Amino acid sequence: MAANLKDLPRRHYTLEEYFALEHTGEARYEYWDGDLVCMSGGTPQHAIIGGNVFFCLRNRLQDSNCRAFNGDLAIRTPSLPPYRYPDASVACGQPIYEMVDGMGTLTNPVLIVEVLSRGTEALDRHQKKDAYQALPTVREYVLVAQDAPHVTHYVRHEDGWTRTDHADLLTSIELPSLDINLTLADLYENIEFN
Repeated sequence: MAANLKDLPRRHYTLEEYFALEHTGEARYEYWDGDLVCMSGGTPQHAIIGGNVFFCLRNRLQDSNCRAFNGDLAIRTPSLPPYRYPDASVACGQPIYEMVDGMGTLTNPVLIVEVLSRGTEALDRHQKKDAYQALPTVREYVLVAQDAPHVTHYVRHEDGWTRTDHADLLTSIELPSLDINLTLADLYENIEFN
């Protein structure tokens, strides 16, 4: 049985060691300048919300030229190499993939969604946000909290990015790049908050 990286002493990993682990391991990891962050094995709430996001996107995009992807597809992030694993993403038109050391990565996402976790929230809100927003095809970035109904929505405009926060389960979030809406109630279906 393979050891969980969380149980091992911290050490600096080379990019070559990271790729070897990505090719042989069953879990997904992100490379952060020598540190590895396990992207598998989150909370039940995280799994439910991530599934809800993918399900809603997939259903609402059925008759469009856009395709939703779950958290298994990596996004190529040249400003934060080699790639990241968002919880959901969408590409419109023909998806473009690039091989990075044998890993297929999407290079033209339009929308990226991250479900926030205690261990990765700072990365999602800062370094990953900057890396995703540096991609010229990305039009929207959505952060979904798992401990309370709260969604942060970034939209690209000609003169920069705007941020909107939503905290009411009755709220409908317009995703202009996809010409669809998502409700917080749908994203948080089967989630109970304390």
